[in-house]
Amino acid sequence: MTKKERYAGVLAYFTEHFPQPETELSYRNPYELLVSVILSAQCTDKRVNLVTPALFERFPTPELLALATPDEVFTYIRSISYPNNKAKHLVGMARILVEEFGSEVPVRIEDLQKMPGVGRKTANVIASVIYNQPTMAVDTHVFRVSHRIGLVSKTATTPLAVEKELMKYIAKDLVPRAHHWLILHGRYVCVARSPKCLECPLTEFCQYFQKNLLLVPGGRKLNE
Repeated sequence: MTKKERYAGVLAYFTEHFPQPETELSYRNPYELLVSVILSAQCTDKRVNLVTPALFERFPTPELLALATPDEVFTYIRSISYPNNKAKHLVGMARILVEEFGSEVPVRIEDLQKMPGVGRKTANVIASVIYNQPTMAVDTHVFRVSHRIGLVSKTATTPLAVEKELMKYIAKDLVPRAHHWLILHGRYVCVARSPKCLECPLTEFCQYFQKNLLLVPGGRKLNE
């Protein structure tokens, strides 16, 4: 199977079965999504969604968050991973958002990355989810799934390298959805430990599955 055929099979399955995937972060506007994505670094979306209602009630606008101190923000996000750093990032982000961008979340990746706590992955998420731009955010799930299935080469050892390979083979109009497809597949099926291959609908396209010759009860190879 060629790489082009593998991409075609994977994308065709997701397009048919999950035509409109969405982020699992709860938000009502671009500002709230930006805050949530910053908080989600090395933290689950579920945990972030538990914290943000009270945070947004206290700081419903970037102007109010910009006036806060990191210590005050910390009290709302203490259960999030790395709360001290993220509290500083959120306040710094809000101040730049207000002062440089008129409180409007910018479209350009370069502008988004000017704000504390906003790396390339976070910027790509915002550009994709809010502005439907063809950007591919590569987190641990996307990185793992892309390699396991065989969508990217073994030499793609960095998130940026994976991003470039995925962008090469995925049509621009599909990129915003493909970002969610790969994340959700990695979160619920192609998990880090003990991937759920027996439940996976992509085994005929997956290099990991084919190479490991997984067995069903009784010892019969699944690919026989």
